[in-house]
Amino acid sequence: MDCLFADINRYDYAKALELQARLVELRRVERIPDTLLLVEHGHTYTVGRRANAWQLLWTKTDLQRRGIEFFRVDRGGEITYHGPGQLVGYPIVKIGGISGIRGYLNRLEEVLIRTAADFGVSAERSPALPGVWLGSEKLAAIGLRVTQGVTKHGFALNVSTDLSYFDGIIPCGLTDRGTTSLSRILGTPIAMSDVKASIVKNFGAVFNAGIATVERDELLKMAAIERVVV
Repeated sequence: MDCLFADINRYDYAKALELQARLVELRRVERIPDTLLLVEHGHTYTVGRRANAWQLLWTKTDLQRRGIEFFRVDRGGEITYHGPGQLVGYPIVKIGGISGIRGYLNRLEEVLIRTAADFGVSAERSPALPGVWLGSEKLAAIGLRVTQGVTKHGFALNVSTDLSYFDGIIPCGLTDRGTTSLSRILGTPIAMSDVKASIVKNFGAVFNAGIATVERDELLKMAAIERVVV
């Protein structure tokens, strides 16, 4: 089965939400195959359905001064950060009912574990917590929403992220865990283009999908002009 892939590069978070919603509808009615988007966002905090107010440590004034946007979203999970140097993946995948969520989550984690391994980093799962970890430090976060059998939201892999922005939150509501990045672990800058190539390769292998690349403008046009007929 083929999977479309589009490298969206730097993209506004609010627009990414709109794009995902449109693609979910197109996937639901079989107008497009499974689709993987890769993107970097500006400084953004997002709060999932289970987050509490105490997980945000900085004030509204702090956020404005630092140029951080804030969104409440419909994914699972709690509070997290997106920003430059972090590779965010939005797979729009038809998995069926809720019985498919655990297997889908495991496959996303496997994609990230294999990608870390491509750079010599031995990341791993945590038995009780989603995402990918190096000891007690989170390398990649995962947060999902499944709507009528189709996924949105996805994963965030810290490549060369400025980790100081995590100081403004209690990431995922975990007070006893930290965050890390590939460049911090390796002590050297990592090219985002290399990480993207690794993610795409591993996503195709783990999901047993042939990857068909589409240009950003082509995908945006597709999402804007297609009309879903139910």
